[in-house]
Amino acid sequence: MSGHDIASMPDAAALPAAPRLPRARLLSVIGLTLALAYLVVLGGSYLGGHFLIDARGRPIANDFVNVVAAGRLALQGDPAAAYDRQRHKAAEVRAVGHDFANYYGWHYPPTFFFVASALALLPYVAAALVWLLATLAAYAATLGCVLGGRAGVLFALGFPAALWNVTAGQNGFFTATLIGGTLGLLERHPVLAGICLGFLTYKPQFGLLFPIALIAYGRWLTIAVATLVTAGLAALSLFVFGGASWQAFAHWLPVTGHVVLGEGAADWNRLQSPFGFLRVHGAGEVSAWIVQISATLILGGAVAWLWRSRAPYDLKAALLAAGALLATPYVYIYDFAVLALAVAFLLRFCLSRRPSVGEIAGLIGAGVLILLYPYLKTQVGLAAALIVMVLVARRAMLFSAKPVAAGEGCREKRSGNRVR
Repeated sequence: MSGHDIASMPDAAALPAAPRLPRARLLSVIGLTLALAYLVVLGGSYLGGHFLIDARGRPIANDFVNVVAAGRLALQGDPAAAYDRQRHKAAEVRAVGHDFANYYGWHYPPTFFFVASALALLPYVAAALVWLLATLAAYAATLGCVLGGRAGVLFALGFPAALWNVTAGQNGFFTATLIGGTLGLLERHPVLAGICLGFLTYKPQFGLLFPIALIAYGRWLTIAVATLVTAGLAALSLFVFGGASWQAFAHWLPVTGHVVLGEGAADWNRLQSPFGFLRVHGAGEVSAWIVQISATLILGGAVAWLWRSRAPYDLKAALLAAGALLATPYVYIYDFAVLALAVAFLLRFCLSRRPSVGEIAGLIGAGVLILLYPYLKTQVGLAAALIVMVLVARRAMLFSAKPVAAGEGCREKRSGNRVR
């Protein structure tokens, strides 16, 4: 988003429309084609008993079951039980009405109980549909604000990570909406941007680079609002769900981290991060952490440099959205709905000028990599994000190499460093 609100956020209609871009029709056609193909795949999976309902007519347990189970435990007055594997698994079995082999852990802070409790009021399948459709609408509206109307919406629906988020019943759309809200509202509505960033603390690992960007950009009001929202949510959850939920979260968080990142219980191959890539290819835990931390520090330096530069805001937003995915070791393919934001900001910059053949090929390649996730047993999301970041960095360096026209620096300073 750029200076626009998102669905589920206030005053969306009052915000100015995104600029109409050349080649938007082609983008719309590609997005629509992919989205229709996804509908065919999902429809076939549903009829075959592999999506939502199994062949015996029973709800299928996937990642979403941990949300409904945790919400029902919270409604029963025992939210702390969601962090206990045995009690939470029992609640998951009750949620779908039958036993199943896997366990889907609840790793969120107690602030996310507000969402889980609301969804838990519905039957399992209905709750899954409400969650997916509501967050999909917000995500599509966010991308629509970035790229402009129909082209942005269809681009969002056709982005490959959208399919994997739906099949997993996950929250990639919600994460992308909050990051898109933060980046899109930052320049014109810093308070609303801070609210979005505060809500993003439900998955705090994706906010690691935002303080660096906001400090470099001098957005102190947004930082203050995000801090207040975070503290307010924590205090409210403490009041509603009790101190035991926070104690359980603090107790089980390092245990979960050791099981997932140390022992690879959730499959290192699924972790789309430098850490996961190294662990899959035989590196030890210490070596993988050294590389991951080094990569995060490098990303932080790149974000600080770009956000202090006179580069266009679209490039800054694209780098931060892509970098947010790689700054954490704990990232899955469904989280790469966020990469759609990075691509959208980059596309808006490129299509208003003249995209190169290399940029077009690179973005197509990144999309194909994510689409082939089930068939390529490696970190395709990592590769796709790196491609996007290289394209953004190239554009930023080319822009920085241009001579500054007389008075341009003053104009940029007065306009909040935004260049069009």
